[in-house]
Amino acid sequence: MGKRVGVLMGGWGEEREISLKTGEAVVAALETLGHTVTRVFAGPGLDRALRAADIDVAFLALHGRMGEDGRVQGLLELLEIPYTGSGVLASALAMDKPMAKKLFQLHNLASPQGYRVAREDAERALELHGDSGFPCVVKPAKGGSSVGLSVVHDAGALVPAVVQACRFGGEALVERFVQGQEVTVGILGDSVLGSCEVSYPREGFDYEAKYKGGGAQYFLPPRLSDTRRVNVESLALAAYRALGCRGYGRVDLMCSDTENDVVLEVNTLPGFTPTSLLPKIAARAGLDFPALVQGVLDRATRDESHVAEAAPLAPTAPVPLRVAR
Repeated sequence: MGKRVGVLMGGWGEEREISLKTGEAVVAALETLGHTVTRVFAGPGLDRALRAADIDVAFLALHGRMGEDGRVQGLLELLEIPYTGSGVLASALAMDKPMAKKLFQLHNLASPQGYRVAREDAERALELHGDSGFPCVVKPAKGGSSVGLSVVHDAGALVPAVVQACRFGGEALVERFVQGQEVTVGILGDSVLGSCEVSYPREGFDYEAKYKGGGAQYFLPPRLSDTRRVNVESLALAAYRALGCRGYGRVDLMCSDTENDVVLEVNTLPGFTPTSLLPKIAARAGLDFPALVQGVLDRATRDESHVAEAAPLAPTAPVPLRVAR
């Protein structure tokens, strides 16, 4: 029996255009599956729009800040509306890349060495960089779709790259550049769907390559030995679990030329556009686009954090105030 599904799309940030494409693709699939669909455009007044929508469940087609970072998830928790994807804490942790790196380290999961730079410290980036060396990757500390990402080859380009990255959220993450193959792993529920290698003609799988026909090539499965591919997929699932993710996700990694594999980031709301990677991975695993959308919808839930009823406190005698002399 079909559900009343609200597809949340749009949003506040620089990834609005991609969110709208994801949303429309999801709407078409849900309608094909027999669900009653309402488009809910995220922005100011979202709480009122959700109350007016009269939905059973929210399908989050949002990307980036104010959509993928736990804030919309928190609103849905307060409104008691089940939603797709990870919960409040996992969403916030995954979006905050430096914080996610700390969790990876805590779980002994390899990630490129890096440091955070706040906007007010951007002009001190060279001082903070110290002997970290070049090339390095500079990107927003909280963001997605490779918006604001730069590969920096020399000291003269570092400060401008940090200033550019800080335009998107106020903080930059500077990481050691890892030479190798970029691999992304798709996860549905708590199982790996498969993996895909992304190859592109210039450094960095940037916004242009992802969404505007920038010459990217995709290899399913990745051009790795079977043993290494299984290890990479296991590393991805461990990173997803380390952040407490649920529902579905996509984990990006670098498989270095020196046979070391490192986690770059966990995407809690990966794209569902015609060029998006998770649908490609799912298709190779035997799930067409509507089946993938249904699989994500079936796993919609809430954190279900209820405050237990506490027994009334017994009255206590007042504690006398002591004045220091």
